[in-house]
Amino acid sequence: MNFLKRVLSTVVGIGVFFALCFIILFLLIFISAGSGKDEILVKNNSVLELKLEAPIDDYAGRFDYSDVPFFPHEQQYDGLFDIIEAINHAADDPKIKGISIKNNALEAGMAQTKALRDALLAFKESGKFVVSYGDFYSQKDYYLNSVADTIYLNPVGALDFKGLAMERMYYKEFQEKYGVKMEVIRHGKYKSAVEGYLSQEMSEANREQISVFLHSIWTKMREEIGANRNISPEQLNTLADELAGRTAELALASNLVDKIGYEDEYEAGIKNALGEKDKYNSINIYDYAQHTGKQYVKKTGKEKIAIIYAQGQIMYTEGNIHTIGQISINKALKEARENDNVKAIVLRVNSPGGSALASELIWREIERTKQVKPVIVSMGDLAASGGYYIACNADKIFAEPNTITGSIGVFGTVPNIHKLAENLGINAEQVGTNKNSVDYSVFEPMTDEQRALIKEGIEDIYDLFTKRVADGRNMTQAAVDEIGQGRVWTGSDAITIGLVDEIGGLDEALQAAAEAANIKEYSIEELPVYKQDFQDILSQYTGGFIQTKEEVMREELGNENYMILQKIKQISEMKGPQLLLPYEIEIK
Repeated sequence: MNFLKRVLSTVVGIGVFFALCFIILFLLIFISAGSGKDEILVKNNSVLELKLEAPIDDYAGRFDYSDVPFFPHEQQYDGLFDIIEAINHAADDPKIKGISIKNNALEAGMAQTKALRDALLAFKESGKFVVSYGDFYSQKDYYLNSVADTIYLNPVGALDFKGLAMERMYYKEFQEKYGVKMEVIRHGKYKSAVEGYLSQEMSEANREQISVFLHSIWTKMREEIGANRNISPEQLNTLADELAGRTAELALASNLVDKIGYEDEYEAGIKNALGEKDKYNSINIYDYAQHTGKQYVKKTGKEKIAIIYAQGQIMYTEGNIHTIGQISINKALKEARENDNVKAIVLRVNSPGGSALASELIWREIERTKQVKPVIVSMGDLAASGGYYIACNADKIFAEPNTITGSIGVFGTVPNIHKLAENLGINAEQVGTNKNSVDYSVFEPMTDEQRALIKEGIEDIYDLFTKRVADGRNMTQAAVDEIGQGRVWTGSDAITIGLVDEIGGLDEALQAAAEAANIKEYSIEELPVYKQDFQDILSQYTGGFIQTKEEVMREELGNENYMILQKIKQISEMKGPQLLLPYEIEIK
């Protein structure tokens, strides 16, 4: 009996000990959350270090830890526009003397890269320096870094400058060989998201659209790089054909870089420019962004413009920082619509599309909202298919020249393993009460009746899609169909065909929103606010000691494999017809 008492008292003691540790940890996290921003100091004669190693989201997010009593709402400061605002702020900060860019593998889209580049060009107008160092420059890195006053390249490094390209995979023979296939129903000859399942080679229509938008983006890149490097676009084409950056010596001789040197020599050059002998002060862009906070415009008065970020694939769900869900987006639209201090709304769209149903539900909420307040769309890297669906009824649409948009088309896919099951000796039998009571089975070939029903739904959605675009853009459905059919366009081309109103980024969209609302001074309200749980707090404020499931998987698999897994997960979660970009855009 005494033994049991001692065991019980020990267990209770251990429980109390862990409970106290938990309370102390929570208090430390709470204190850290409230005081962390005050710890960042900017020293005199500093250089802002632009080293962007993590994938960049337009919106870093605001979070509501609703299941943790008294814990404050949290705002992150590592999104695209946090970085841009930090660069803008640094131009007027007397403590910041210049910017040092050190990138070897920028994980940002083309439109995001252009927005960063434009911010750096504006920074240079302050008279402060911008310098760059790379062990190796990818084409996207070089596009960004070409704004620098001086570009350093490692003596054994290289500069990838060869023109743009894309690669597509085709699986028709694989499906026939292994008995696993995708049943495909689509509308739009350019709707090539599913082309890989239907053919073993690229269609001429798909080759045409890829070639057109790659040449459009490449033309703009050459113009902008050439303007900073004093090299004609034609000469840059020649340098690309000759692979003139494949060695440091060739890159220097071609005027693609200014100096060949190691990183310590690059650092010595910065010290010399600052008049420092030993070392110079520097501050990371993410720390500086947290220090400065967000100030897109003057924060005076009660009047506001709400920026609602729609980033990621559109899915019929709640939504999160990387996924557009109709629940979170519509909640944000309703909140902005009913807030008397919010005078206009900018919807920032960065999406390849997704669920047709979720897209329609978001479209409807935008339609309700614009009856009350101006709604302006700012397109990021992608605003295609479902991404264009939710943008098409805005009062005005802005896009970057290299934004990928359009893709007005619909497809549906369902897996089928009939041949594989047959080869393995598996047979599935169905019994039902009515003609159509038995659903489609992956173990049986799709019947003509089932295909006809799905096709009917696809055609109905395409008709509705083109009607939404026609009404929103003041066009006829026939005109929309002519530029639709799933075809992808760049922002520059989208203006000429009427899908976009003006070329510009978020700043231009905000200015248009202010003009539409007839206001001059305003603050920014960023939405949506996403719900997070206590595990996310523990992970954030324990330096990763306690990790979320996603963080563990990313660490074990590596970032690239984790992203592949996420894509597979998104595909498995697709429900119903999809308004999705023809393929994942990865320009090389």
